[in-house]
This record gives sequence, C-alpha cells and structure tokens, in this order.
Amino acid sequence: QVQLVESGGGLVQPGGSLRLSCTFSGTIFGAYAMAWYRQAPGKERELVASILRAGGTNVANSVKGRFTISRDNAKNTVYLQLNSLKPEDTAAYYCNTYPYISTYWGQGTQVTVSS
Repeated sequence: QVQLVESGGGLVQPGGSLRLSCTFSGTIFGAYAMAWYRQAPGKERELVASILRAGGTNVANSVKGRFTISRDNAKNTVYLQLNSLKPEDTAAYYCNTYPYISTYWGQGTQVTVSS
C-alpha cells in the first residue's frame, strides 16, 4: 500500500522560510517523478514544482526563484524549500507522483503566511 506523508508546514510571517518534507512508502520511490501541489481555499489544486527521477526540476512561474524542490532517493523523501514566502502562498501543500496518481494523495501539510 502506497503512502505519502507530508510534514513541515506551519505559520510563518511574510518573507519567511519553511522546508516541507514528504516520505514515500509502499513502492519503489526512485521509479517515479515526484511533485508538490498546493490548494488554497476556494481554489483548485495546482502544480507547484516537479522533479524527475534523475533530478531535473521545474517550478511554477508564481514561485520561480523562491521555491526549490529536491529529492533523496536513499531516504524515499522529496523536499520543498520555500523562501520569501508571500500571503498568496497560503495553502495546503501535497506531494504526489508527477503526473499525480489520484489514489496516492496524503493529508497534506498546511502553510499559512501571515503577519
């Protein structure tokens, strides 16, 4: 049974930083491209950043230069470093494969950016 568990969210002031982690179990992590997605209240879930099996990355224009995705295949973990956070980054953040597999969604981790 595949399980993804996100952590690292919290309340942070504008301009602050957070590091999100997602551990992946139940299948071969290294076989998948991975991604972070987010969903703000009243909005659809959107792709934030993706990372290929070999490490190539891509990030959404809205977070380019501020967010960085990385992975550690030995730890079955994917990370999202969030810097220079803005109130509009407030959302629940989820990891999943890329493209996503609908049955893999976890509980997510909440990021709230507010002064």
